[in-house]
Amino acid sequence: MLVVVDIGNTKIKTAVFEGSILLEQHHFQLESLPKELNYILEKYPKITDLVISSVVYNNKSFFSTIKNDIKVHFLDYNSNYPFQNLYATPETLGMDRMVLVSGAVLQYPNQNRLIIDCGTCITFDFVDSSNKYYGGAISPGIRLRYESLHHFTSKLPLLTVTDFEEPSPPFLALKTTGSTTKQSIHSGVINGLICELEGCMAQYESKYPNFIIILTGGDADFLAKRLKNTIFANSNFLLESLNQLFQYNSKND
Repeated sequence: MLVVVDIGNTKIKTAVFEGSILLEQHHFQLESLPKELNYILEKYPKITDLVISSVVYNNKSFFSTIKNDIKVHFLDYNSNYPFQNLYATPETLGMDRMVLVSGAVLQYPNQNRLIIDCGTCITFDFVDSSNKYYGGAISPGIRLRYESLHHFTSKLPLLTVTDFEEPSPPFLALKTTGSTTKQSIHSGVINGLICELEGCMAQYESKYPNFIIILTGGDADFLAKRLKNTIFANSNFLLESLNQLFQYNSKND
């Protein structure tokens, strides 16, 4: 039995796996890590391994207190990954992006893959059918777009994605022309992001055959309902990819 820990920019995600089956998952803030992890380990005494991926947290001292019969695995740039990394500056590549690419390679073999992670930032990562990873793009996420409009102007209000009223019928794109300042902000942020995603997908699809798009992250479900492209939306893809990467390394040790 395995517990995976994903330490992101704004929160921590954990999941317990038994083989390929996800038994339980939690989301919480960094300060709750000791309490939440101890709860999981007490609830599942059969856990044998703990896998940690972090983009911000480098303090390993807490994990040294984990009971001795549990093996702790920290992912880093020297870990074993199932793809050839052709990124020009691999030491700057986020651990979350490396895990997502690994999951795409392991779950969707022999295909060209574009992984889009919609979290604090929106990351685009491309790995081809030969498992060569080339890189991608980084863009502000939905929350950052709302916050930047508020913080870098004198009068625009701070909105969130939950502030606007859903169109009727639901899950359709917002109207392009906002008739109030709030509607205009929502149109600019959400419709602008949809156009960005659709445009990026179209560019890759025009160049590569046998192509698959994987959408994940906290805003994946919200955005998937508004995209025209055929995609695989899975908000748990990073957690599942951590489990798959552990299983891959266990078989190749």
